[in-house]
Amino acid sequence: MASCFEGWVVLLAMVVLTLSTPCSHALRIVKTKTRTSVFVSPKFVLGPGSVADKYYYDIDFPKGHIAIKSFTAEVIDEEGNPIPLHETYLHHWVVEGYYGRVGSVEPEGTRVEELQRSDFILVRNSGVCQRTLGQYFGLGSETRKTDTHVPDPFGIEVGNPAVIPAGYEERWMLNVHAIDTRGAENGLGCIECRCDLYNVSTDSRGQPLRPGYVGGLFCCYDGVQCRVKQGFNGVKRNLYLRYTVKWVDWSDSIVPVKIYIFDVTDQMNHSTGHAIEHECRVEYNVKESCSATSDGCFDSQSSLATMTTGGYVVYGVAHQHTGGIGSTLYGEDGRVLCSSIPIYGKGKEAGDEAGYIVGMSSCYPRPGSIRINDGETLTLVSNYSSTQTHTGVMGLFYILVADYLPNSSA
Repeated sequence: MASCFEGWVVLLAMVVLTLSTPCSHALRIVKTKTRTSVFVSPKFVLGPGSVADKYYYDIDFPKGHIAIKSFTAEVIDEEGNPIPLHETYLHHWVVEGYYGRVGSVEPEGTRVEELQRSDFILVRNSGVCQRTLGQYFGLGSETRKTDTHVPDPFGIEVGNPAVIPAGYEERWMLNVHAIDTRGAENGLGCIECRCDLYNVSTDSRGQPLRPGYVGGLFCCYDGVQCRVKQGFNGVKRNLYLRYTVKWVDWSDSIVPVKIYIFDVTDQMNHSTGHAIEHECRVEYNVKESCSATSDGCFDSQSSLATMTTGGYVVYGVAHQHTGGIGSTLYGEDGRVLCSSIPIYGKGKEAGDEAGYIVGMSSCYPRPGSIRINDGETLTLVSNYSSTQTHTGVMGLFYILVADYLPNSSA
């Protein structure tokens, strides 16, 4: 049997051999060196009460056929100092992949869904919300204290030359949505995008807001201004999103995972024919329903989504806004696939801002312990405190799913 193993290269690894197993099926576990790349976005300028909602194309990103192991980000100033949420609120950042025709140039300021399809092909995740939530990575205020690492031997595969169309190249888009709340009359109202505080009646395309729309993304788009206290003076600042990517070179020892994003506002539409259309509205409102002294004062929303193809859950995390108290993803039989709880800050420094969600707990199931069956319908539940009204909140849930386990014949 010794001849079977001659020439194997072990890089920072242990080779586990079961002598009773034939050589051709021996289990090999390889830990590849993780690399780290730190990048900085183009600058965006914010003054007190102002909003930046920027789309940056062909951003700096690790090249080649690789496996992403982690993606984190935070807002910084020109000196590289982290900016606290009570000064600049990071509503969200989103990273999406796409293929660009070689030599093509993206129109400045264009939203990703508006790119010319002949020159640009969007690369979406595996989730059901393809129209609105196609990103590979994305978080918000919780970005500094949310664990995003993908456990070994799993990885998010990108840059595979076999799947990039001829004449195209892989590129990445970054969307940064930030709100400056220095001197704001109502800081919470500004970050929850209350329309009256922004004094807007149309969306970013100039279309009238729908009747009854009181707050959300349609009211805090790029360039609008939230109301600040009379006489407050504050300087404009050049800010940046610093993002850190951890990755390894692709190898056969890595098990690829698929990205799924679920939305608690998803309303499955069965009237479109054979295929079910998912209407993921991304945001919703929480109405005040009881006093702050009441017990069990919360708003609970839920949605259903069917997984055409199942697999093994290796990671999970929710995304909520201020007021969130936790979210859970359930299997069809009621078993808990993952629960994610917000971490609220208690101080003033960046990463621990009082009253803000500064992190979300992540799930790392023991490999093989959480399996989703093909065709299984999942239930997502998102809970918020309803001691006061909240507008434009979100209830998203990210999971990473592997088709097979590392020790299987696949």
